[in-house]
Amino acid sequence: MLVPDITRRKLLLGGATLAAAAALPTELWGETAPQSPIRLGVASYSFRKFGRTDVIKFMKELDTPYLNVKDVHLPMGSSAEIKQASDEFRASGIQLTAAGTIYFTKDEDDDMRRKFDYCKVAGIPLIVAGPTPGVLPRLEKFAKQYDMKIAIHNHGPEDEYFPSPLDALKAVQNMDSRMGICIDVGHTARTGTDVPGAIKTVGSRLYDVHMKDLANATSKESQVAVGDGSLPVEKIFAALIAIQYPGYVDLEYEINEDNPMPGMIKSFAYMRGVLAGMGYKA
Repeated sequence: MLVPDITRRKLLLGGATLAAAAALPTELWGETAPQSPIRLGVASYSFRKFGRTDVIKFMKELDTPYLNVKDVHLPMGSSAEIKQASDEFRASGIQLTAAGTIYFTKDEDDDMRRKFDYCKVAGIPLIVAGPTPGVLPRLEKFAKQYDMKIAIHNHGPEDEYFPSPLDALKAVQNMDSRMGICIDVGHTARTGTDVPGAIKTVGSRLYDVHMKDLANATSKESQVAVGDGSLPVEKIFAALIAIQYPGYVDLEYEINEDNPMPGMIKSFAYMRGVLAGMGYKA
């Protein structure tokens, strides 16, 4: 083990212990430890009750530059408005890794073009998408035209079309390689699908991950801070590393919307602690 005195029991303590551990100088973890291949980011939907200035401040507190931005924080206005907002994020050191979830329910060029133009102006390379099956051929056409990746987000048992990432994979596996998947680990678990197994099955089509935890793996309402629930976080990270996943793991903290930061700080501390326990500089 490259990291001294990190036991599974200590990792499971969470909260203050892991926050303190994450704050220790890097050299205490061992000079030979490699940088973590898992890049932890945030889905800005977690901050849906807050404005852009608050989001920027929160991202600095969480010590990550990677943001999957929702349109509440980067509205689909005029090109000038989109550029001004995206430039504000970048000037603050934030990297806009994806936009969404953006929904595609109209099989119409004008509707899709507006959404692709929005991402192009903002300089965002990936759309986390909620499409209906009927729009997929047109969505593929636009993905090719704009050279932009699409990651279909699964939404669990309530999702009529793509409850599991494996359902989305079936829909895109014979399409252009720009058509891929965003695995929401909580929604995936609620379908009874093994999350690490799904990651390995989706493989090179995996373009984004939305991270959360559930006290009860079948209950959407049981979301808790990452590390306080039942999802196998270390196995999820190990599966991502095994497929050499090049994207981001975005915390999507959907509870405590008026005061999300305590749970998000705890979630980041736990995830960084797990990575440290796996032998990485997190």
